Amino acid sequence: MNTGTSFRFDFSLLAATILLTGIGIAFIYSSGVTSTGEVYSTEYIKQIIWALLGLITLFTVSLVDYNRFKGWALRIYLANFILLLLTLFFGKVVNGSKSWLGIWELGIQPSEFMKVSTILYLASFLERYSYRMLSWTGFFLSLGIVLLPMGLILLQPDFGTAMVFIPIFFFMVFTAGAKLEYILFFLSMGTLSILFTILPVYGTLLAKRAPTFFVRLGDPDIVTILLAGFIGIALLSFLGLWITKRRYLYWSGYVGLVLSGSLIASLVFRKFLKSYQLMRLMVFLNPTIDPKGAGWNIIQSITAVGSGGFWGKGFLQGPHSHFRYIPQQSTDFIFSIIAEELGFIGSAFVILLFGVLLFRGLRIMGLTKDPFVRYASSGICGMIFFHVAINIGMAMGIMPITGIPLFFLSYGGSSLITVMICVGLLSNFYLRRYKY
Repeated sequence: MNTGTSFRFDFSLLAATILLTGIGIAFIYSSGVTSTGEVYSTEYIKQIIWALLGLITLFTVSLVDYNRFKGWALRIYLANFILLLLTLFFGKVVNGSKSWLGIWELGIQPSEFMKVSTILYLASFLERYSYRMLSWTGFFLSLGIVLLPMGLILLQPDFGTAMVFIPIFFFMVFTAGAKLEYILFFLSMGTLSILFTILPVYGTLLAKRAPTFFVRLGDPDIVTILLAGFIGIALLSFLGLWITKRRYLYWSGYVGLVLSGSLIASLVFRKFLKSYQLMRLMVFLNPTIDPKGAGWNIIQSITAVGSGGFWGKGFLQGPHSHFRYIPQQSTDFIFSIIAEELGFIGSAFVILLFGVLLFRGLRIMGLTKDPFVRYASSGICGMIFFHVAINIGMAMGIMPITGIPLFFLSYGGSSLITVMICVGLLSNFYLRRYKY
């Protein structure tokens, strides 16, 4: 084996990172230019500073032996958890969410850094206890590592950031060998929970145009009857399974638990979700419900993406951004500006760069023999994939608005440095792929 190759950087990983960051700075600048050519925002200058800090962080993380991060994983996780607790009491409210910790214009978003902390600690946990992933007990123990920070983030409330922990968890436990039925259980329950939460509101808004069942899901009596029925199915099925040992009763109980758990979760969501968060989910189903309010963002974003055509309108030539039709265009809807000004070609290039990052992450998983590296790499890939799929899908109107930034491209220091740390970890794993 040529040990010298173990100290070469993954230059395709670094090149994709630098190109995406550069594109992000360029279009944050574009988002701050008016139709008359006046530059009214200095966000791009701050992004340049954060990008430089991020690159320094990336190389620093790359050069420290990753076994140190493994050893520090629990302490890093607990430190970030404490920061999340402090944010609930002393955080600043931005866009309806108390998710920022800091003074004056300086601040960090601990929930962003909590993603990396959770990946590191869950990877170290799975390395020690991967054999327990074949049982419900091990699965629930690893789930607890993710649910603790998710709960604090939901209290902020920041529904979008909290949801990022779900793909992180599923990617990592799947890599660790968890049974597919365990993963499908929570995926199904999560999807049905959201549907049970929004369908009653959706049915009420549409009045006569919606099925009566949608509206009935908001009736406490109907919910109580359904919940009792689902719980009854689960209990009777598992009792029958214990007595008769017939396998089909396990699956009927499984379905009963999914349905009852989903209904309970939906009641919790209805209590804690803000009205504007519910409306974001409503307009995903039908933007015309509130075209000049909650649906405005999606409608304008879809229009901007479509107007770019194949070649785009040219850099600094996008009317939707420069006439300020798209709210939060330097953050949540940065891809809309890219698609309008660079068209299909530019959008495809951006997606290709993200594809390079994900491919290299998966390649690193295949090269290593270290379970910790495999689990951490899968968590990083899951996080980046989710951010990209949700944000770009949101800009195109095929995903709900969740406030999830597009890594490297959206304006914001915490998210940029977070993903730089993750790329630094991947680079670190690649540098030492033959060492352990």
